Amino acid sequence: MRFLLLNACLFATVFIAGCAHPASTTALNDLKKEFWAGRISLHVKTEPEQSFSAGFELKGRSERGELTLISPLGNVLGVLRWSPGEAELDSGNRNIQRFDSVDALMAQATGAAVPLSALFAWLQGDNANVSGWSADLSRQGEGRISARRTQPAPEADLRVVLDQ
Repeated sequence: MRFLLLNACLFATVFIAGCAHPASTTALNDLKKEFWAGRISLHVKTEPEQSFSAGFELKGRSERGELTLISPLGNVLGVLRWSPGEAELDSGNRNIQRFDSVDALMAQATGAAVPLSALFAWLQGDNANVSGWSADLSRQGEGRISARRTQPAPEADLRVVLDQ
């Protein structure tokens, strides 16, 4: 009896494994397009000038997602979350600021209105046009993206280096 039960379990395991198939490359690529990590810096030419740099993890899409900013020592500096019609900045210690849009949140968090939808496009190698911004994707294959805002004032330089 024990022998029959063992053989039945073995048969069921082999049968189930034979029915399984690996995820398609397309499905795996789609998953990769919803998560990026690396370093980001933003230099805003105000008076006085403002500079910001941090590690980051970006999850989701331009419509709904989360951006975690991380200090060089590994501490979470803040978490930006957004979805249609709402956005929030969680800077820790129960200090959550709410905004009507991700654009307002980005302007508050970075000092400049960084075009988040364009950033997602740039990360995927698509040179999305945004009024006042120009992106350099010539090194996107190496995980390096830069963009410059010339108008409206203040000017801003954005640099992203992805972990490979």
